[in-house]
Amino acid sequence: MNVEQIYTGCLAQGAYYIVSNGEAAIIDPLREIEPYLQRAQKDGVKIKYIFETHFHADFVSGHLDLSKKTGAPIVYGKTANPEFEAIIAEDGQVFQIGAVTLTALHTPGHTMESTTYLLKDENGKDYAIFSGDTLFLGDVGRPDLAQKAASMTQEDLAGLLYDSLMTKIMPLADEVIVYPAHGAGSACGKNMMKETVDTLGNQKKMNYALNQPNKEAFIKAVTDGLLPPPAYFPANVAMNKKGYNSFENVLNQGLRGLSVEEFETVAESTEALILDTRASGEFYQGFVPQSVNIGLKGDFAPWVGAMIGDVKQPILLITDEGSEEEAVTRLSRVGFDNILGHLKGGFAAWRAAAKEVDIVERITAEKFAAEVKVGEHKIIDVRKESEYAAQHIEEAYNYPLAYINDWVRHINPKEHFYLHCAGGYRSMIAASILQARGYRNFTEVEGGFNAIAKTEKVPTSNFVCQSKTL
Repeated sequence: MNVEQIYTGCLAQGAYYIVSNGEAAIIDPLREIEPYLQRAQKDGVKIKYIFETHFHADFVSGHLDLSKKTGAPIVYGKTANPEFEAIIAEDGQVFQIGAVTLTALHTPGHTMESTTYLLKDENGKDYAIFSGDTLFLGDVGRPDLAQKAASMTQEDLAGLLYDSLMTKIMPLADEVIVYPAHGAGSACGKNMMKETVDTLGNQKKMNYALNQPNKEAFIKAVTDGLLPPPAYFPANVAMNKKGYNSFENVLNQGLRGLSVEEFETVAESTEALILDTRASGEFYQGFVPQSVNIGLKGDFAPWVGAMIGDVKQPILLITDEGSEEEAVTRLSRVGFDNILGHLKGGFAAWRAAAKEVDIVERITAEKFAAEVKVGEHKIIDVRKESEYAAQHIEEAYNYPLAYINDWVRHINPKEHFYLHCAGGYRSMIAASILQARGYRNFTEVEGGFNAIAKTEKVPTSNFVCQSKTL
């Protein structure tokens, strides 16, 4: 028996590859399936089953394409109702893979169909659980995402989650390995560890959710402090449940190279969003007017989902040459399939054609420290509330990037402000969105708060003044 975790850091997502005696199973595969096919071919094994722990909200699974390519059936847990052929496992149903078995444990709470798969080794001993979004390391799945579909409150779902954990997970032996669907950075939880594998025994000791004194305390603990889910989540659930366009088709369309003239024509005729995936250090020096910068070298796909929201939005790409396929792939992972093509030759081709170019006013942290006067100059910090609360520039306003569509209306276009995040990635996203909407009355700070703090010339505080937040 061999168990391999295939972890994708930019999505904080874990897929799993299990092999025994010439047969394999894949759990929660990513959208692009070629790596799984290549691995199975290399190992000389047949993919027998494709298991899904639930209808994922934060990414589009590769279950449909993988099933079509291999003939392997898709397995969901009890109460799932996908709009395609699948095995709906009963609670306790056993699936044989070579000499090992996977038992479906129905664990509703995160969603109603959420299922944990218990792996037993060749001797029939409990070896590991693939817990999906039911149990994370350091946390449990948020119980607010399936409220509408289940016609239940988040408290109702949290109560179900408690019952699932106490009756199905906690009775298992301490040495059982926990393989979750996500790690730190995922929006599916709020307190996840950076580690991606642990023992159940350790989780029983240190996971705050598993150590609540009773059901009522558990419900309060897991529902407290939940941030609104990203806008693209419902669309991803629908795609996973109803079906989607083949990844190959999405990739072929997205890899269509467009000349400068073709790019302009498509942009004007389709009202496509121009998405520039270059690093912020390149983007600010010159970009196609009205384009939005979300750097590929960062939490690209989740931020695209959070900022754009509508997965059907037509998109035109500008990338570093050679990065086109990666950009299309990562967009497709979160359901953005309407990619009309990319600018052939990248931004260099646009500049060479003597087309109009825009820039962002950016200064170094040292210059910021030299010219800013706290209390006189307006400073906007687009980090998360928790980052701001830990330490921030005195008198800075906290307008988190995730809520830019809400706070942009509070911006006075005649009042200058300085804009920063932690390191420059998020503040450049904000800067590009602001300029696309006509705001030019700001200066973005290179290196963000991390660089500003190193100058030791700007007063900081961890006192949170409510008047400085939305």
